Amino acid sequence: MRHTLFKILTLFFIAYSSAQNVDISGVVQDETGFPVPGANIIVKDTSKGSTTDFDGNFTLNEVETGSIITVSYIGYVTKEITITSNEPLTIVLQEDLAQLDEVVVIGYGTQKKKDVTGAVAIVDSQTIEDLKPVDAAQALQGTSAGVAVTAPSGSPGGGFNILIRGVSSNGDNGPLVIVDGYKGDLNTINPSDIETFSILKDAQAAIYGIEGANGVVLVTTKSGKKNQALKINYNGFTGVQQTTRKLPYLNATEYALILNESHAANGEALPYPDVSGLGVGTNWQDELFTTAPIMNHNVSASGGGETSTYYFGGSYIDQKGIISPEKSNFRRANVKIKLGFDIGKKLKFTTSANYFNSNRQTIGENALGTPLFNALNYAPTYGVDEGDPSGFLGNEVINPLTQIANTYNDYNGNAIEGTFQLVYTPIEGLSFTSRLGIRSYNDKGKTFSPEVEYGSGKVFNNPRSSVNQYRNTNNSYTWETFGNYQRTFAENHNTTFTLGTSVIRDWGDNLSGTGFDVPNNSWDFAEIQLANGISETKNANSYTYDSRLSSFFGRVQYDYKGKYLLSAMIRRDGSSDFSPDNRIDYFSSVTAGWKISDEAFLEDSETINFLKLRGSFGTLGNNTGADLYRALLDGEATYVLDGAITNGRASGRIPNPDASWETAKKFDVGLDLNMFDNKLTIVADYFIEDREDLLISSFPVSGILGGFAPGAGLPTVNAGTTRNTGIELAIGYKNQINDNTAFAINYNVTKIEGEVLEVRDNIPSRGGDFSVGQPQIAVLEPGQPVGYFLGYKTNGLFQNQAEVDASAQPDAAPGDIRFLDIDNDGEITDADRTKLGKPQADYIMGLNLSFDYKNWDFGAYMYAELGKETVRNYERDQSNVNRLKLYLDRWTGEGTSNSVPRVTNGGTTNRLFSDFYVEDSSFLRVQNIQLGYSLGDDVVEKIGIKKLRIYTLINNPFTITKYNGYDPAATNGAAIGGGIDYGFYPIARQFIIGLNLSI
Repeated sequence: MRHTLFKILTLFFIAYSSAQNVDISGVVQDETGFPVPGANIIVKDTSKGSTTDFDGNFTLNEVETGSIITVSYIGYVTKEITITSNEPLTIVLQEDLAQLDEVVVIGYGTQKKKDVTGAVAIVDSQTIEDLKPVDAAQALQGTSAGVAVTAPSGSPGGGFNILIRGVSSNGDNGPLVIVDGYKGDLNTINPSDIETFSILKDAQAAIYGIEGANGVVLVTTKSGKKNQALKINYNGFTGVQQTTRKLPYLNATEYALILNESHAANGEALPYPDVSGLGVGTNWQDELFTTAPIMNHNVSASGGGETSTYYFGGSYIDQKGIISPEKSNFRRANVKIKLGFDIGKKLKFTTSANYFNSNRQTIGENALGTPLFNALNYAPTYGVDEGDPSGFLGNEVINPLTQIANTYNDYNGNAIEGTFQLVYTPIEGLSFTSRLGIRSYNDKGKTFSPEVEYGSGKVFNNPRSSVNQYRNTNNSYTWETFGNYQRTFAENHNTTFTLGTSVIRDWGDNLSGTGFDVPNNSWDFAEIQLANGISETKNANSYTYDSRLSSFFGRVQYDYKGKYLLSAMIRRDGSSDFSPDNRIDYFSSVTAGWKISDEAFLEDSETINFLKLRGSFGTLGNNTGADLYRALLDGEATYVLDGAITNGRASGRIPNPDASWETAKKFDVGLDLNMFDNKLTIVADYFIEDREDLLISSFPVSGILGGFAPGAGLPTVNAGTTRNTGIELAIGYKNQINDNTAFAINYNVTKIEGEVLEVRDNIPSRGGDFSVGQPQIAVLEPGQPVGYFLGYKTNGLFQNQAEVDASAQPDAAPGDIRFLDIDNDGEITDADRTKLGKPQADYIMGLNLSFDYKNWDFGAYMYAELGKETVRNYERDQSNVNRLKLYLDRWTGEGTSNSVPRVTNGGTTNRLFSDFYVEDSSFLRVQNIQLGYSLGDDVVEKIGIKKLRIYTLINNPFTITKYNGYDPAATNGAAIGGGIDYGFYPIARQFIIGLNLSI
């Protein structure tokens, strides 16, 4: 009996002990170690709870051991913790970037991500942190479906081209960029100051009317948070850069042998009768490319009190070029300030300012006769200091190192930009916003051309030194006032009304001049005021511009029970860029959505967490073609004054008072799906865009209008229509396997088909040069993609004279390229030219991986473009220049080759533009591989900091492609003439080490 009683008492004691109440306390932090004020701590299944204070601390009394507390805060993943004792807790919340309640900027307002009815892509600050871009546009490459980002150059400060859903216009295809409410540029912003990108891809961008047809990139910069202690972050890195590729060109011995063969084929003496001592000679690419440094420093401080927030940021980047770092480099400094104040309970004031200063030096690139072009074509038998005084290599090829030594320029730019904003909320649900965005950019530059002699007949010879200097002033302001009113009717009918007005003005001027006979033929004296030479022609120029846009806009958003969504918007724009009769137009769109997952048949699904069907249709504008209605006095004419013939001015390009902007009609249907506890996300879209009233320059009109007079030109008219159709798919999966391990994978692919539907009178528009003296090869023509390549299709090589005699090329010889007689008329003429390719990709893809284990983190970003072509145009068509190694597989007799033609100094048609010069430039590029290590919490606490992370990364480690040129992704960005490679400055492979520090 006594033992039984003892057991009962023991069990009771254990039960009491395990169910005792304890007082708990702790701190809630984010992943960087900073406190999270205002977080909710609730004992699960009870009403007992608390919130964290300014420093993230909390206490909770009388909590039963074994209970579960939930810790939550907007924008973070909710965390559950089982209470086992009264030991102080340190709770770290992870940011929830895919949360459906995430707020998305959509233009003149915001929406929860789950309520968005348009095609909107989000790129967050973590992506920017991972990629470490020099230019903010790089963060969009491969991270957002439907968005293609290409570089016209790998040179420091070279900039980027952004395309949203392909090329629709024959002119400007770049998106509108809005930074905190004002028109801006991505290349003036420090990427580390950006919080998010919101990319409007469909008719939802109609709220921006005449400027929204190419899509809109909305940039929200970082700001402080209320009730947050001072938070200081430092991110810095340093590294080295090298070229990602060198082209396979002939060495000295190979070059001499092929040159001998070429001369012999034309009955000429051998230029190198003895090649035995030539060896490999000079590798001009090795001489040109070098290892160059890069460094970047970013510091920010942020926080806030009960009624205010603040953010201060500063950055400096210094990037040297992988070609001649002292002549090719870029430096940029940014200072960012963003402040917010509550002026009472109903009025809020925010202001932001960004100061930007850049300095850049460049060498010539992507054109005939530039240093890289010359490095590929200069003879490997010449020494590094050896010129071509006799002109043996022709009149257009010179020593590239000497050319760089004689290259002098300097460009400096300064900008101040920012916003002032007031938000007044007189009653709940009603707010009025008025903001003024300003931007002032001033730059100046100087180029010195010394007196120099490169050799007999060289086109680069300069008998007289000169200096050119210029100054640009560019200003803009955006003043917008709008109201938003949110109201719920009869419990289930939720509405938001937006009504506003916008005024935008862009204006500026330019002044440039040239001075001759620079003292001492030296850069040190290269100033116009010191150059006293006299020129017989005008050596000063200037221009001014002033463009204004006045707009009214409205939007209605409605949902029923948060399940059935509808939005309609309209905008009236008036642009001073066009004649008074064509300045005003209306743009509108409708978007709708259905949250299928909220229906009864899916609301209890354990598999599908969220499913939404959405669609949109609307019209938007592309404000291109300013001042086409004006007649300018930039033509030439000869007059008789007082009996004497006098040269003077006359009207230039024929004006077109009927010119108007382009109009885009956009249709989109999409699906958003989250599954398996929101671990799997799928976003799919199908879209169609018709771009009407394309502005086509130099459109043929009657000669009696004077369009062919000296200095005159044919008018620009609205004369074309294009259509783009496509499919986008973005798939993401993330999983927190346990407290130590997490991974994520994101993949996106876009399929685009573009076609020109109409060109007035079926008159094609051309652009893009190939070689010298040949017709332009890029064409805008019905039934084809914009800017497709037009040339001769080949059918191998002639192997013997009998094949030549039986062909449509009677003047050819065995070993020459055989062209297809497309029209079967027995001759090879212009009518036989046909489509050879296009510069736009059929498929754009991105793949991003991340893996975290304990304190280690790993990430990789990849980008691909498939189904596009590039024209190889960096080979000079002169007898004695160097060649690609592919000529080692040339035709030397019947059966030796059916792809690479014979070499000869005689006249042939082998240099005519054909598919021999068009290459598949599809590629897969690994953009970034990064590995980081963060010190543990116990270590950083001892040091007295919040976070310390060390990382190493490689940018552009490798590219998989069949293309022979430096960069298969490079293009000058032109709709007609893009994709022609004159010798693009290659992108750099960067090896970087860096540090993230939070205090």
